[in-house]
Amino acid sequence: MCARGRSCRSGCGAPPHPNPAASASAPASAPPRPEEARGSCPPRRSRTLRRAARGSPCPARSTGPAPTTKESPVTKAVPGAPAERRTPRQPLPAPWRRRVDSVLSLPAEQQPEWPDPARAEEVGRELGTLPPLTLPAEVDLLRGRLAQVAAGDAFLVQGGDCAETFADTTEPGVRAGIETLERMADALARRGGLPVLTVARLAGQYAKPRSSPTDALGLPAYRGDIVNSARPAPRARRPDPRRMLRAYAYAAGTLNVVRALRAGASGRHGGNWGPFVSHEALLLPYERGLARLDESSGTPKLYGLSGHFLWIGERTRRLDGAHVAFAELLANPIGIKIGPGAAPGQVVEYAERLNPGNEPGRVTLISRMGDEKVRDVLPAMVEAVRKSGQRVVWQCDPMHGNTYESAAGYKTRHFDRIVNEMQGFFEVHHALGSHPGGLHIEFSGSDVTECVGGARGISDAEIGGRYETACDPRLNSRQAVELAALAGRALAARPGSAAGAR
Repeated sequence: MCARGRSCRSGCGAPPHPNPAASASAPASAPPRPEEARGSCPPRRSRTLRRAARGSPCPARSTGPAPTTKESPVTKAVPGAPAERRTPRQPLPAPWRRRVDSVLSLPAEQQPEWPDPARAEEVGRELGTLPPLTLPAEVDLLRGRLAQVAAGDAFLVQGGDCAETFADTTEPGVRAGIETLERMADALARRGGLPVLTVARLAGQYAKPRSSPTDALGLPAYRGDIVNSARPAPRARRPDPRRMLRAYAYAAGTLNVVRALRAGASGRHGGNWGPFVSHEALLLPYERGLARLDESSGTPKLYGLSGHFLWIGERTRRLDGAHVAFAELLANPIGIKIGPGAAPGQVVEYAERLNPGNEPGRVTLISRMGDEKVRDVLPAMVEAVRKSGQRVVWQCDPMHGNTYESAAGYKTRHFDRIVNEMQGFFEVHHALGSHPGGLHIEFSGSDVTECVGGARGISDAEIGGRYETACDPRLNSRQAVELAALAGRALAARPGSAAGAR
């Protein structure tokens, strides 16, 4: 369940679809406030995001077909007869459709129980008729840059909100998140001596895995705005597949803002690359609906065009499951979260399954060990992957293994423990001659008080001051940049580093 119940501030029904032809990716801002706090109206959105939520494209960026109406494309007027339902066109050729459907028939963890499965399938088909959110060329560009990270010639910084919410997807929030990510990249590049690739947790991080199907009130667990509402009421918690269309709309509007920010910042951030966008590929009907076949290279490739970079979580990485099998079909860069319970041989198997051609930039192994275990457990995994010859990106998630409950009952994380796990990650790779390739964190672009410590010294007593997350505690902007600066110093200590010699 969410650390604190919160009022749903979205206040609108499932919007029609925007035109995301010029979208790319961006963050959702701070999640809802505690349910005890009075409900409030949604924050004022930028014109771009308001158009996206209503289904009206941004004229300045609209390059694709006009947006559909609420009844299109799954309804069609028949001359001389009332409108009737029809089957939407399929975006995939029949052989690929059968392959995708086959892997999605495997066991799938963390999927909602839709009250009306037929309606969920219909929404998935409707997603298949809409323009993709990202483009194959963008995905390929990211994969090439990740190959440079795998070779030790660059460093990856990935971060953003724990759980994006519709109500908090605003232009100021998107801008603050991107600016924080860029400040992190600048701090790392200055101290670490390598180009920095930025990938945002944005425009898709709407689904969340849960440790229990119900919360402390006995209600169905909040599974992210793409599935149900955080509002603690039976009807609000009922999974609603139409929310996938709302997620698509908000992602498209967010991507328009991100692309505009990227264009405006061209050349401003030195050798840093990005931002690209990413999310956990958790909700399979949504991911399947935005899968597209690209044949422009002469070789058909299936892309997950809900984002650029997709990852598989710790709770859904079973080797015989649908999430891993679906990711095998995609041409996107794929990350996989690795906890301390994974065996070294299992880690190698993930790399080999997801990257049989051993192409650098395809697989990112995201370690999330906890600060007390990283130095003991990670070395055997790194050594096993090295011996296998797999060319992967190793990335550190120092957040998820270091969560605890404060005296006041807030889920929180201590900055010192986050730093300790990150430093342990660098120490292990330096000792084994492996490249510590990246950092993956959850942060807010605003001055939240969800994680204890840092230069400002947030105390347990201050946590409730601005505890706004919809799920897990995030670093605030200052803590995130402080962590990046420390990561830059640790990166500079790598053997043979010119930055470390200065």
